[in-house]
Amino acid sequence: MKMKKWLMSTVLLILVFSLAACSSDSKSSSGNSHIKVVSKMKGTVRVALAGWQLDNGIDALTGKKTEGLKEYLKKEFSPRYPNIKVKLTQVPWENAKAKQTAMLKSGDADVLYSGGAFAFSWYQQGLLKDLNPLIDKDKAFDPDIYLKGLWENAYSTRAPDRKTQFGIPVALGRRAIGYDKKLFKEWGVEPLSDNPTPEEILSKAKQMTGKNPKTGKQNYGLWWEGNGLNDSTAVALSYAFGAKGAEGRLDKLGDLKWELNAPEMVKVMEWLKEASQYAPKAFVNGKGNEKWATKDNDIAIYLDCTGGTLMSNYLQSKDESLLDRFQPTMNMGPDGRGWVAVDPFVMAKNAKNVDASWEVMKFLTNYDTQKYMYDNFNQSPTLAKADFVNKKDAFLQKELAIAKITKPTLLDEANPYFSSDIIPEINGFISKAANGKAPDIQSFLDDVQKRAEKWSADQ
Repeated sequence: MKMKKWLMSTVLLILVFSLAACSSDSKSSSGNSHIKVVSKMKGTVRVALAGWQLDNGIDALTGKKTEGLKEYLKKEFSPRYPNIKVKLTQVPWENAKAKQTAMLKSGDADVLYSGGAFAFSWYQQGLLKDLNPLIDKDKAFDPDIYLKGLWENAYSTRAPDRKTQFGIPVALGRRAIGYDKKLFKEWGVEPLSDNPTPEEILSKAKQMTGKNPKTGKQNYGLWWEGNGLNDSTAVALSYAFGAKGAEGRLDKLGDLKWELNAPEMVKVMEWLKEASQYAPKAFVNGKGNEKWATKDNDIAIYLDCTGGTLMSNYLQSKDESLLDRFQPTMNMGPDGRGWVAVDPFVMAKNAKNVDASWEVMKFLTNYDTQKYMYDNFNQSPTLAKADFVNKKDAFLQKELAIAKITKPTLLDEANPYFSSDIIPEINGFISKAANGKAPDIQSFLDDVQKRAEKWSADQ
């Protein structure tokens, strides 16, 4: 009897220790007992981030408390990966490309978040790791959680051969068309259709430029960023008019067949010339839209609008009439296509601890982190199912719809000649047009074409 009792006590003791051991293996030791340990992998990962907020703070406009990335990783990443140390470096957007390029070349960063054009340039320079081997062996990683169009087509995440995956999309650039229902009503103009054509926009913008018949105040038919670094409005027009700009692949720059003086590009420039007459003069410097998304707004149509100002003003004032007044539509291209910016996470080709870097990279691009970034900083997600997006954020809903259908074009910031030469030329044309001094369009484009051909020949 004593032997049975002793055996039973021994068995119970073993079970207790076994259960305790199992609990220790599957739970974190950070105090977050509800979070299971995903991996006990050891390593240090150096992450360089363009623009992310690292410390807790307060939104200057809304007064809302924001959770910095350090706090988020402490609560959510460390319990899951207790033996992976993440070293964060914040890089201002103003010098992100130069600073992060230097870090890649010197081996001072393993994982980076930056602009899409920067990432593509780094891939072309051979500074980034091909992620396909990591994706293929990781059965837990599911590319289907991301918008298919972004995953398969974005130059900022996939090579021109459409096979090599060098980045994971995490932030979506917002580019929808916005319009002010109140101004349309005051002018007696029909609201924009959900997929407005360039012709519809010009016609309605012209009707609403001048003294408002109800208020007597000056109104402008439209606004866009006349000095944009990516000329997203011109790109949207190129979709609408079927202007390719060039044919070829961005990994074979010397073989690009430029079509910058084609009839379709002439239509793009003609549209920009006329449209410049319906915008406030300051639009050529990216200004003149300060009243947008407020009760005193004086702009009827806002091209390539993010909706961010509207949501910030709403969250600050809780005035739902603003959400009803300012409405989004699809962009000007077929089915509503337009330029879609995508910022990714990438991995350095010479990352010191590849496996640990992959785990960090996956975590920083997953559903939970994208939800955290949207909730705290209104960052647009790249997920196929972003069910955490505020249902009142109509602009983001529309922009996600645009991202689903838009395909890549060679008139993109990833194209180095488009970024360095064509964009400044178009912006210069817009500025002259706004002052009634637009050059002859065909001659202008012929000159741009010649210089583009020479540039490709030099590659």
